[in-house]
Amino acid sequence: MNTFLVRRIGIFFLIVGMASSLAVSARPIPQGAGLAAGGAIRKGIGSTSAPITMEVFGDFQCPACRSFFESTVKQVIDDYVVPGKVYLVHRDFPLEIHPYAMQAARLANAAAASGQFEAIERALYDHQEQWSIKGNIEEVVAGSFPPATFKKFQAYEAQHLAEINASIDRDKSLGNQRSVNQTPTVFVTAHGKTEALPGGGVDYKLLKQYFDYLLRQ
Repeated sequence: MNTFLVRRIGIFFLIVGMASSLAVSARPIPQGAGLAAGGAIRKGIGSTSAPITMEVFGDFQCPACRSFFESTVKQVIDDYVVPGKVYLVHRDFPLEIHPYAMQAARLANAAAASGQFEAIERALYDHQEQWSIKGNIEEVVAGSFPPATFKKFQAYEAQHLAEINASIDRDKSLGNQRSVNQTPTVFVTAHGKTEALPGGGVDYKLLKQYFDYLLRQ
């Protein structure tokens, strides 16, 4: 085999290998956020047709919510939401003891209306310790987005404040109906039945066992 052909074959396999590596490492972008029918803001990640729905009543300024998000929710997204097994829904339940929780929820709803809920949730929780002191939320999380995208969030919030407040109020009302009294509080729906999990969040290993059990049924 001549040298030129050997080089061509080598280059071909190098390109294929690079493409395969990119395909494996590329993380699908979960869908499920945006505007639902009637204009309601949907704060979900994943497929709405997933066999399991996990609802998290949370407060973006709540340290326990941040801990639950970092230690459990991120793994749920990677292991169950991305493969289409779980539809993850955020329910706003800002607590009065947290002065900037409502402000953060409004920004999250504005981002969710543009289909960017997963990104804004990560930014808010990842940087909670920075913005929760002075409430400079936009200043802190803006760097997580392209400037044009973040300006779109701000414009939506300014133009649709009434709808955003109504979205938050609906979540709070639902939480009150379900006797939510702390954050995070988690509900799991599967096979037509909704179960409340122990308050304060659940360890990922236990949640994984529960999800795997439900998926086997």
